[in-house]
This record gives sequence, structure tokens and C-alpha cells, in this order.
Amino acid sequence: MFFLYLFVAIALSSPPSFTILYNNVPWDERLETAWGFSCLVEDGGKRVLFDTGGDGDILLSNMKTLKVNPKNIDVVVISHIHADHLSGLWRFLQVNKKVTVYLPSSFPKRIKKRVEKMGAKEVDVQGPLKIFPNVYTTGELGKEMKEQSLMVKTKKGVVLVTGCAHPGIVNIARFAQEFLQEEIYLTIGGFHLIGMDEKDVGKIINGLRTLGVEKVAPSHCTGGKPIEMFRKAWGKDFYDMGCGKRVVIE
Repeated sequence: MFFLYLFVAIALSSPPSFTILYNNVPWDERLETAWGFSCLVEDGGKRVLFDTGGDGDILLSNMKTLKVNPKNIDVVVISHIHADHLSGLWRFLQVNKKVTVYLPSSFPKRIKKRVEKMGAKEVDVQGPLKIFPNVYTTGELGKEMKEQSLMVKTKKGVVLVTGCAHPGIVNIARFAQEFLQEEIYLTIGGFHLIGMDEKDVGKIINGLRTLGVEKVAPSHCTGGKPIEMFRKAWGKDFYDMGCGKRVVIE
């Protein structure tokens, strides 16, 4: 019993961490890359799987390689309806159906019913919600493409995790900052800038700079050239967040 209490105490005191489990951008050569995104968020002994990539077998294989037990996941949050963020969910639920799945309210009823039919609990997300003491969803943002992002409060500020940032990465960061009344320490995920000209990417960089975002980790659908522009703009405060990369906020 003592060791159980000790394990729980260590888990609760561990600093929050963010691990990329699925990405088209490589990092760990042991892992399989594919178009899509998934990020494991660990904080206060709880584990949140943010997005599930486009192929559940690849997701589970990468988790196994990284020694992440899918049965230990407490909550799944799906950012938006695109297959490269959602489709891995069904294979994951075959392994762990004892999770709560947070879906944007705008999702079709057939998807919500499928989650429940597989044995998991489904939660409709419209506005911002607290998932765990330091973990929040922004709720649905955007107009044409509804999308939720994850906000995690840390000692250094808010870590913002986005799937594709269809509502605009600056808009999402501004919302998170205003909602939590804290500065943004780090933004991780897809910024949806592929094909955007350098002038417009520059405006987005300036927008995040104006908000005071300290560190950035653009990946997935951000695009190669925009990623390099972010790398140049943030220098040592730029993180490569390819598949398998883990960041601990200490």
C-alpha cells in the first residue's frame, strides 16, 4: 500500500509533459510517420489523448514503441472532424473503451453514437470546459470549420495544443490568453499555413509575437517554409515537434 501511495504522489507531482504520438513530420526514426496529428498530454497523474491521427494501427504502434499504454489514457479530445485527426479513434477504442471522448458539438450524431456504441462516454463540447484541474478545452471556435484546442496551465504559463488551427492560430492564442487570464508559454501543433505566402505568414508571426507567445512548436499542417520562418523568428525558443518528440514543462 505504501508503494501505491508513493506512485500516486510521484504522478501528481510530475511536471506536465507533451508527447507527439502521430505526425507527418518525423523526429524519432523508430516511429512511423503519416499525415495527421496526435499528442499525449500528461498532467497531475491524468493522461489526455488529443487527436488520434488518421490510422489507428499506426497510432497504437507508435504508442507501443514509446511505451505509452493506451489503456492508461483517461480522456480523448478530438479537435475537429477531419479524418487525419479523427479516424484513429475507432481502433483506439477497441483497445480502451473506458475513456471519455470530448467531441465538438457540431459533429454529426452518427459519430457520437458510434463512440457510445463502442462503450465510451461521449461529451458534447460547445463552449470552453475544464477537463482536469489544469486542462481545458477552448470549446468550438471558428465559423466554417469548428475546432477545439487544448489549454494546459503550467507554472510557466499556458501551453496551447492545436490540431490544425482552422480558426486561426492567432485567434486561438488570443482566446486562450483572455479566457485563462494568463500568458501563452508555448503553442504546439498544426498552424494550417501550407501554401500561404511569406507576407501573410509574417503577419501571423507578428500576431503571436504581439500576444507575447514565448515559445512555438509548429508542425503537421504548418508547412515546411512557414516552419522555417517560425524557427528563424523564435530562435532558441523554437521547438521541433515531430513524431515522437516529448517536451516537459519544469
